[in-house]
Parts: sequence; structure tokens; C-alpha cells
Amino acid sequence: MANECAKTGGCPSDYVAVAISVICFFVLLSRSVLPCLIHKAPRTNSSSFWIPVIQVVSSFNLLFSIMMSVNLLRIRTKHWWRYCYLWAVWIEGPLGFGLLMSCRITQAFQLYFIFVKKRLPPVRSYIFLPLVLLPWIFVSAIIHAKRPLNRQCHMGPRWTFPVAGLHAFYVLALIAFTRAVRHVEFRFDELRDLWKGILVSATSIIIWVTAFVLNEIYDEISWLQVSSRFVLLVTGGILVVVFFSISSNQPLLSQISLKKREHFEFQRMGEALGIPDSGLLFRKEEFRPVDPNEPLDKLLLNKRFRQSFMEFADSCYAGETLHFYEEVYDHGKIPVDDSTRRIYMARHIMEKFIVAGAEMEVNLSHKTRQEILTTQDLTHPDLFKNALNEVMQLIKMNLVRDYWSSIFFIKFKEDESCEEAMHKEGWSFSSPRLSSVQGSDDPFYQEHMSKSSRCSSPG
Repeated sequence: MANECAKTGGCPSDYVAVAISVICFFVLLSRSVLPCLIHKAPRTNSSSFWIPVIQVVSSFNLLFSIMMSVNLLRIRTKHWWRYCYLWAVWIEGPLGFGLLMSCRITQAFQLYFIFVKKRLPPVRSYIFLPLVLLPWIFVSAIIHAKRPLNRQCHMGPRWTFPVAGLHAFYVLALIAFTRAVRHVEFRFDELRDLWKGILVSATSIIIWVTAFVLNEIYDEISWLQVSSRFVLLVTGGILVVVFFSISSNQPLLSQISLKKREHFEFQRMGEALGIPDSGLLFRKEEFRPVDPNEPLDKLLLNKRFRQSFMEFADSCYAGETLHFYEEVYDHGKIPVDDSTRRIYMARHIMEKFIVAGAEMEVNLSHKTRQEILTTQDLTHPDLFKNALNEVMQLIKMNLVRDYWSSIFFIKFKEDESCEEAMHKEGWSFSSPRLSSVQGSDDPFYQEHMSKSSRCSSPG
């Protein structure tokens, strides 16, 4: 019985391994989906969205192909979908482990250029990733042409050791890119998590490759076949979970790992980077009345006016211009010599406002947009200067005149009168901070505001 299940599958340990791998995949799925649901992150066209998606797909391919190629399940009928070269060569190789490692190498490649070279990578991710995958595709094509697999989908020592060497080569490539960014003072523990993930993953890969080699070579030893394929699938499940838990380059999504490193949730990148938040005023000396005759640039320096104007712009479905202004304003507060934080903020602004199809893409000329996206220095103090000038022109032409006659300005003046009265009486005043992540898109928001226009003393 033991010899039979060792060849045809269906041993008790096989089903235990399948159950563990299914649990691992659902853990992986939860770690990829829950942060987006909890933080209500919008879908974007950037690599920060589709690379994790590809990782989930490649992880499924890896686990399912192992399950199909090493006879874990007792399937008596023969179908085309049990074809050895489909699962053991293509799905498990370039579309499984190779694709999973290529995604991580691509992310490390991005970190290297952004934080070491201080510019965007010269090759787009959707081009770089297939290039990294080419060795896997080349080796798989050779194996498919030579057809060294037997009826148990084993290829023997002549091919097993070169394939194991290809696994190790991709791990070394990931380590090389990680070493290249080791001196960067990351703000969100990317480097620490990368090394931790590589350490655990490398250990898993050593165990996995050992089980893989034993399973491929000693196919006549029944107990070794059963135990090695158990270790192969279980270690593969642990591998995909650990790999996906490695810090992502999206800090506002809690680094995908759902770790609660802070006691509260950041609504904006500026807060996460520790940029001084000047949205709340506490000292009565800071009160300054607003004069509508002043230039808009000067008016926007007033936090209360900017908040009111932003609420008006959101109600007109044009709030991205004011949100862009505020993010660039925060970017300008970062010292020029603090290159790491400037890069974080610059990249955040580019992904949120500049790239085509961004969450809150602003209307810019093609020339200005390309100047930003092709910059050779992400830390340059005038990186967004031309874009800000264009956005300010749009604000002046499309929003300012309507704002002066809106209920938002009336409400602002009422609040300003109340504040001035409290200021004279010695009260301190603070106003709530508007989240720039989720703006008010309620067209009836003016009605809500008009119901709370009375002045009340703090009690």
C-alpha cells in the first residue's frame, strides 16, 4: 500500500501537505487583499498594484504545479492537463518560482534606482520583469525540446542540478540588489524586512531544493518519495507566504504585512514621514484674518482658508488641484539635505497626481509631465515648480471666482468672525484637518455645511 501511494499519490501525508498549502495560500490571499480593503486603497496602474497581483498568481501556480507534478493526489484518469511538461516545466518554473522571484527582483531594482541613483528606473517594470524571466523561459524551452522527464515527471540528476542552480541564481540576484540599498536609511523598515525575508526564504529554499533533488533522483525509494514531496509542498507554501510578507514599496498600505507599527493610522504621506503638520493652529498669536484682495498664493498659506477652499473644490469634483498643492507644499517643508524623505514624498506625489491614470491625476502639459517623470534627480527642490505653476493657473481660472460667491466662503467668514471674537477673549482655536486621501465628493455638501454655521464658544 505504501509503495502504491508513493507512486500514484494519495498517501495520508500527501493530503496533509495539500491542506497546509491551501491554508498558506489563503493566508497569502488575505495579506494581499485585507490592506487594500482596510485602507480603502484605490486601484492604480502602477507597478505597486500589479506586481503584488502577479506575485499572488505566481504563488498559486507554484503550489498547484508542485501538487500536480509530484503525484500528491491520486488521479487515475489521464487528461491533457496532467501533462508533465505543462506543470513540472512551464507552470512550476517560469510561471511559478521564476515569476515570483522576478517580481521581488524587480521591486529591489526599483528601490535601488529610486533611493541610490535618486531617479526613476530607466526601464519600466513591465519591460524589466520579462527580461529577468528570460533565463527561466530559455531553460524551460530547452528541457521541453530534450524531453528528459520520465512517467513520474522526474528528470534525473543530469537536469536536476542545473535547474537547482537556476533557483539559486535568482536568490543571489535578489541578495545583490538588497546589498546595494543596505546603506539607505529607509523610513518604513524596508531594508530590515528585506533581509529578514531573504534569510527565512533562503533557508526555505535550501530545504525545498534539497527535497526537490531527492524527489527527482531517488524515485525508486518509496518512503523518500513520500517524505520529500511532503516537504516540497509544505516548504513551498511557507516560502510564498514569507516572500509576500517582505516589505512592499507602498508604505501607506502598512507594508502589506498588516503590522501595527504605530498607534494610529496615517491619512497622508506627509504625516507618515513626520513632516510638521501645520493644519492645526493652537497659539492665538497665529490668528490672521483673510483678505480676499490678496493674491491666491498668499491666501493658500492660511490653513483655514485652504481647508475651506479645498472643501469647495471637492464639491466641484476638482479637488485634485488643491490636494496636489498641499502635497507639494508638504514636500517643500522637507530639508534639501534629507534626500530619503524627499524621495518618498516626490514618488508619492508622482504616483498620486502625475502618472497617467493616477488616483487624482492633475491636468498638466505633456512637457511638464515628462520633465517630472524623466527627472535625473528626485530630490531636486524645483521638481514640481512648473507643475505647480500650471495647477495654480487652473485654480485661478476655474475655481477662485465661484468660491467667493459660494456658501463655503460665507461659512468661512462666519467661522472667522467667531474665531476673531474668541481670539480677543483669549480662547485657543483649532480646526479639524481635512483628509487628502478621501475628499468630499458629496454634491449636497453645501447643504450640510449651512446647518452648522452658528458660532459657539468652546466648552
